[in-house]
Amino acid sequence: MKQKTKKSAVKRFKVTGTGKLMRGRSFNSHLRVKKSRKQKRRLSRSVEVKGAYAKKLRKRMGIKRKKS
Repeated sequence: MKQKTKKSAVKRFKVTGTGKLMRGRSFNSHLRVKKSRKQKRRLSRSVEVKGAYAKKLRKRMGIKRKKS
């Protein structure tokens, strides 16, 4: 039986052209008034998912392998 794609993972993570997985940062949804402008700007950027977690995530998202 084929493995189904985890739709929740597909919605939360984006794949770049080179095959990297990008995730959004946490602490960004509410209570933003007390955070500095610099912190909010840094939190708005995406970050690459690395290591073994990225490998597991690729499998759950149905991505065959990372492009080189």
